[in-house]
Amino acid sequence: MFEFKLQACCLALVMYISVAYIKETLDGKIPCNRMYDGLLFAAPWAIIFDGATAWTVNHMDIVPAWVNLLLHGCFFIFMNLVIILVFMYMVDQTVGLKKRKTMILSLIPGVVSMTAIIMFMKQLYYVEGKTTNYSMGISVVVCYASLLFHMLLISILVIYRHKTIERRKKFGLIAFIGLSIAILIVQLILPETLVSSLMPTIAIIALYVTFENPFYRRIQKYNSEMVTGFATLVENRDNSTGGHIRRTQGYVQIILKELKKEEKYRRILSKDYVCNVIDAAPMHDIGKISTPDHILQKPGKLTDEEYAIMKQHAAIGGDIIRNTFANLDEPEYQQIAYEVARYHHEKWNGKGYPDGLSGEDIPLHARIMAIADVFDAVSAKRCYRDAMPIEKCFKIIEEGSGKDFDPNLVEVFLNAKEEILKYYEQDK
Repeated sequence: MFEFKLQACCLALVMYISVAYIKETLDGKIPCNRMYDGLLFAAPWAIIFDGATAWTVNHMDIVPAWVNLLLHGCFFIFMNLVIILVFMYMVDQTVGLKKRKTMILSLIPGVVSMTAIIMFMKQLYYVEGKTTNYSMGISVVVCYASLLFHMLLISILVIYRHKTIERRKKFGLIAFIGLSIAILIVQLILPETLVSSLMPTIAIIALYVTFENPFYRRIQKYNSEMVTGFATLVENRDNSTGGHIRRTQGYVQIILKELKKEEKYRRILSKDYVCNVIDAAPMHDIGKISTPDHILQKPGKLTDEEYAIMKQHAAIGGDIIRNTFANLDEPEYQQIAYEVARYHHEKWNGKGYPDGLSGEDIPLHARIMAIADVFDAVSAKRCYRDAMPIEKCFKIIEEGSGKDFDPNLVEVFLNAKEEILKYYEQDK
């Protein structure tokens, strides 16, 4: 009787995904995700022990009781480990696991369930079914309850952060959650089906397709490099501002990192949002491609007419991004890049351009870009003046609080002064 045929198929599929992932990641020199790497280790073992126990429960006459118990214990532990890793992966994708407190809170449900599974293993018993035998007991119930509880938590995270999760990823997550719960229901109603191995298999495939596909990540990397290259070409028309896009992107990254410490912004700052803002930052001055050289490279102060032409770059930049990325299947990135380019010269008091937006009507990413842009503009050498003293640059940002800049973001920026100074010195 070939009781473990489903597990054999699942194992073959998981191993295929694992080999493809490792090969493509190494070939493309793409950083690995430690949580997904952990899943690639735990999932095959969960499936192997699931197949082993599917065989032993039907051959208890020849399998020693302690061996059967040991194999079941390994199966429950690795299956629960898969559940824990999937949950922590999703916390990392939506909330982030940088803080120790978040890490500990994420582990608590898994540690409790793992402890309960081990404590009640000796109470495991076996039921003789019509087609196959299967195990029951408190450890089994705890394992199922752990899966259901963690899936409900993941559902809450997805609902809570749905506005900041990319559409493509959102659909993949909904499908994964739905299939996982469906598998659990089938296993509970029809315990003889022994479909538990489908859960780690679907987890590996769903996260691979939705988040970790090296081919897609490599394309994203190439797209980012092309965008940066295009922005650099535009920037190089003004030979006095070399490195502006690199430095402003660095300042934006520091501000976003500091913002994660603020309760007010945690719901907005998903992993997708942060990556999109960082990737969009180099595009903020893309509209300068239309600015005449005699204005862009003028060594002195611009006339009113010249300044009016210069100001057009914000609106033009937004139009360029909207037209260039019209068919890009990343609407969230497109919108952020558009708003960064169009609104990074808007002011908190409504006296900016091109639309005269004020306060929180200005998108958060554009408000962040405004601070990074001005700070670099005054701290770097320009064609019409030398770089200002660094303390004066911080003073300009501080004095612009509530007028030019969002006062909350100014406070965040000044709180990160030490890190900004370190980055500034390294880039000199």
